[in-house]
Amino acid sequence: MSRGGRHAYGALSVLAAGALVLTGCSKGGSDDGTDGKKDQENAKSQQAAIKFGDAADSTGPAPEVPGAKSGGTMEVLQRDSYAHLDPAQIYVSDQMSLAQLIHRGLTGYKATGNDGKQHEVVGDLATDSGTTTDGGKTWKYTLKDGIKFADGTPITSKDVRQSIERLFAPFITQGPSYLQQWLADTSGADYRKLLKDGPYKGKHLPNSILETPDGKTIVFHFKKAHPDLPYALAMAGYSVVSAKGDTKQRYDKAPVTSGPYKIQSFKSGKSMVLVKNPNWDAKTDPIRHQYVDQFNFQFNQQYETSTKALLADSGADQAGVSFNNQVDAGNLSQVLRDSKLKARTVSGYQPYVGQMNINMSKPELKDIRVRQAIAYALPVTPFVRAYGGTDAMEVAGGLISPTVSGYDASFDPYGKKKKPAGDADKARELLKKAGKLNMKLTFGYINTNEGQQYSTAMAAGLKKAGFDVQRQEIPAETYYDQVSKLNNPYDIFHTAWGADWPSASTVIPPLYDGRQIADGAANYSQINDSHVNSEIDRINQITDPVRSAAEWEKIDKYLLTKVVNEVPTGYYKQTQIAGSKVGGLVYDDVIGGIDPRRLYIK
Repeated sequence: MSRGGRHAYGALSVLAAGALVLTGCSKGGSDDGTDGKKDQENAKSQQAAIKFGDAADSTGPAPEVPGAKSGGTMEVLQRDSYAHLDPAQIYVSDQMSLAQLIHRGLTGYKATGNDGKQHEVVGDLATDSGTTTDGGKTWKYTLKDGIKFADGTPITSKDVRQSIERLFAPFITQGPSYLQQWLADTSGADYRKLLKDGPYKGKHLPNSILETPDGKTIVFHFKKAHPDLPYALAMAGYSVVSAKGDTKQRYDKAPVTSGPYKIQSFKSGKSMVLVKNPNWDAKTDPIRHQYVDQFNFQFNQQYETSTKALLADSGADQAGVSFNNQVDAGNLSQVLRDSKLKARTVSGYQPYVGQMNINMSKPELKDIRVRQAIAYALPVTPFVRAYGGTDAMEVAGGLISPTVSGYDASFDPYGKKKKPAGDADKARELLKKAGKLNMKLTFGYINTNEGQQYSTAMAAGLKKAGFDVQRQEIPAETYYDQVSKLNNPYDIFHTAWGADWPSASTVIPPLYDGRQIADGAANYSQINDSHVNSEIDRINQITDPVRSAAEWEKIDKYLLTKVVNEVPTGYYKQTQIAGSKVGGLVYDDVIGGIDPRRLYIK
């Protein structure tokens, strides 16, 4: 996971740029900031239990959505225009949602129920989710018959090779870098040395790394085992690009699509129109539908504007939706409590988990009793409240999100679900034992309204336990740059992180691998624990996703009970609304929002 990738950016947008800038107090939960049983049950039902599907699972067409009809035009109200349409540049959630309709990759997520909560990874353009006979070092994919781009060109292994090799080109800067790093067997940006200019100067990856022996076969050869490859290839960033239609940088505004829809027009910052792709064959696609004739997008629709329009439910807005806009803070409580709106709203978890980092590089924080005292004392109620209360966030127990395999709803080592206001007495006792009463703590916080609000109240909770807390403001636009510096002056500071796919392999290694401590890296607490490091290497080799989930869960528990380098604060949630004529409305855990592939007009 690169520092500039979707989730470092996403966490910044959650905290600073408005993705979850909600204010006010929730009336839905109890005043202590927890919604108790209901949230626990929801979380349990939303836990990802992902399997890698075989050829039968990967055969189209996708199961019919109950009651679905074909035809009509759907209006899509979006706050942000799409900065990137080239799959290789897609790493932000709104572009990922759009990609579900226009791009296809070797693998993808198939919903196995009608509630958006159960999934399996299946072959999308490939006949299955991939086969490996050596624990994940070698992976083989075979392309399906009858797959074509929107211009009618058949999709072959030549296109897949082009899609992979162009990831190394210097103009590809925004997408994920997992696959490139795995192929180059390196971390960071070093992978570019493997194929400096991509495929554009006549050079290709050698067969010892990427093989395409015929028009249908693709074989990946890695030096180390990568059992998560089927997950990685399901990312929008690894969707297929047309070798014939590759216009390099210009592809970003006008890609040749392969999904059920193609782009009829795109006016950046204003509008977009998607129409049916006549060369998409439902028989090859186990994941998507093509019920709607046309999607009309309008950009620059702020959350409040889109919420009001969809609540009013008149004219074109009756067949209106937003793929990513949330119900705005001012209307959230009313929308969730109006029984008449129940059929038109969906809610679910985003992949983000908030955590208060304890800076392990500071000598005064080396004593585990001091870190435990911070963990017990820290009130999380102010944080939840600052971002909209329990309608917008659930008090977190562990570091693994409810959307990720290995999540345990009952895990709550510091009693935050029961006592979200903190346990000052227990903390004071630990501080006394450590001989550190009135110890100074520098608390770095983001200078937004929410940051001011939660840091003031959190600091008061820590003071109550016997800490001398000094708050220090950090500008929002450079917040992550500041807190990811090795010699930063902060003892504690808050970050948020989201999994790139529903496995803790995209949470634990980037955040807690001690060998990844560097300026700008995501190991914010600068933890370097030999047990954690060796367990990361061991678990990364496990090919069974169910078994690896159980092992990542053990590391989550070890980190919070034996190391205590962080205090989880909240699991982020989202609520969305649609017009009364929109059918197939489901909140999809993997997408982290409305699933556009199921929508139809009633």
